[in-house]
Amino acid sequence: MAQSPAHRFGQIIGEVLEAAILPVLTKFAREHGLYLDQKGQRPCRRGKKCSWVDLNGNSHDLDYVLERGGTRELTGAPVAFIETAWRRYTKHSRNKVQEIQGAIVPLAETFRHCGPFKGAVLAGVFTAGALTQLKSLGFTIIYMPYDSVVATFGKIGIDAAYDEETADSEFHAKIAAYERLLPGQRKQLTARLISGHRKPVAEFVQSLTVCVSRQIERIIVLALHGQAHEALTVDDAIRFIETYDDGGRSRPIERFEIEVRYSNGDTIRGNFRDKPAAIEFLKNYQPVALPKR
Repeated sequence: MAQSPAHRFGQIIGEVLEAAILPVLTKFAREHGLYLDQKGQRPCRRGKKCSWVDLNGNSHDLDYVLERGGTRELTGAPVAFIETAWRRYTKHSRNKVQEIQGAIVPLAETFRHCGPFKGAVLAGVFTAGALTQLKSLGFTIIYMPYDSVVATFGKIGIDAAYDEETADSEFHAKIAAYERLLPGQRKQLTARLISGHRKPVAEFVQSLTVCVSRQIERIIVLALHGQAHEALTVDDAIRFIETYDDGGRSRPIERFEIEVRYSNGDTIRGNFRDKPAAIEFLKNYQPVALPKR
């Protein structure tokens, strides 16, 4: 079945949006020693999709993932999951938000020991309710309204405005106008899309910085039937659990409760029935040796 020109032009705007945020994330990854996973061949995975699997075994295709300790040959610890989306009509915005939520939230839960950042770069027409839904789930959002996107395309001579009454012939003209752009002009288009939304982009990057730069302030380990132990490093917490002696107690340990507190106020908790499980949890927080570049 042939693709409709309306659908193809919507795809083009979506591709421009995805390309626009790429330099921002590439620069961020370089400055923070992270690996940026995206669509394309990567030796450590099959196919070209940027796919990640959640704790239920479901695979989710994403636009961008920032990894700590990742390389082309080695999958790192995910510290940010980021999706982009363009939607022209209100009736489609809620479904797209639910799609983004359905992909990133299970992955954030799966890799909760990494405390990953959840981000969405949205453009077009999204209702206030749709945006609030994502924000209530801890997402940080860049939102580029429909009119500002149309204005940006207009600056390079492309009329990107359309509605449900727009004829196929008009869409063909829009598509042809985009395909005639030289590489330099396409780069200029993506750059203008970012420069035209400096404030939300800066706020997004700041939130991302806070998330990936946070430091562990303390780790509280409670062996239930014992007193809480506070450690300042992951190694100290592991050492405490390894050497904890419950001999002579009237009752055996029921479980270990662990609370990891970060400098930005984030807290991650875990409950474990035995030492090996508690230690394995803590090992997820040990610093990853960055690859030589």
